[in-house]
Order: sequence, then C-alpha cells, then structure tokens
Amino acid sequence: ASRKTKKKEGGALRAQRASSNVFSNFEQTQIQEFKEAFTLMDQNRDGFIDKEDLKDTYASLGKTNVKDDELDAMLREASGPINFTMFLNLFGEKLTSTDTEETILNAFKMLDPDGKGSIHKEYIKRLLMSQADKMTATEVDQMLEFASIDAAGNLDYKALSYVLTHGEEKEE
Repeated sequence: ASRKTKKKEGGALRAQRASSNVFSNFEQTQIQEFKEAFTLMDQNRDGFIDKEDLKDTYASLGKTNVKDDELDAMLREASGPINFTMFLNLFGEKLTSTDTEETILNAFKMLDPDGKGSIHKEYIKRLLMSQADKMTATEVDQMLEFASIDAAGNLDYKALSYVLTHGEEKEE
C-alpha cells in the first residue's frame, strides 16, 4: 500500500479510537435515537449540521425568527464541525454534566439566610429526604461522607459544592 493509503488508514483508526469512547456512554437504542435526530437535523444530508440546517430545523418546528447569533452560539458549543460523533459528544456532555459550582452554591445559599456558609446537617438531611427527588437516608449519608461537618453538626456547603463539582477537596 502507498504511503497516502497508510496515512489515511492511520487517521481513520485514530478517529475511530477517539470516537469510540463516546459510543460507550450510550445504549444501542439511544445511539439509534440520536442518529434519527441527527438525520432529521441534517437537512442537506451532507453528514454535518451547520447554521442552515439549524435554521431549517427550527423552521420545520414553526420557529422562523431565530437570530443568527443564537445559532452561532449553538454551533460554538462544539469544538469543530458537527458530524454524528460530535453530535453524540455534545449530548453526552449535556446529559452527564453536573451543575456549576456557582449554581450549587447559590442553591445552598437559599437555605442559609444568615449567610453563615454552613447549614446544620440534620436540616439538609430532612430536606433531601422530603422534597422533590427524595433521597434515601443511605444516599444522604453517602453524600455527607464528602462534606466538612464541624462538631456542632454544621455542614460547610462551600467545601461540599467544590467537592461535588471538582471531585476532591482543595488543599488549604
């Protein structure tokens, strides 16, 4: 085989390795559903979703007043042209990402009207077990394992917010 052919094959292998990780994040049925959505959005059938494809998709949904800067912002979320693999990556990030540290902190601050930076662990436990997506006592206890709690039972929610978004407590 010529050098060009070998180079092409090597690039294809690298692309396959790079993209294979994203496919392992989804079940086969999910991948098929994403493929159908991608195909619906790829209006000109060139294998990529571009600004015109987005405009056409919005128009097919009855929304014709989408601004160019909104479409550009959507396209900028991708690190390159949006082919099917990039499309899966974008959705994978959206589906598996956690809220930002600031968002989590703001949620805790709503429970801390005095701005002390801490909330009593029993209060937060009671809330988590009784509101919205109710957690079990075991789930709350698992979460509290990562929290800094003082002798009086106050949870340092700034430190917990950091751990939830960064995975480990920062060194002081």
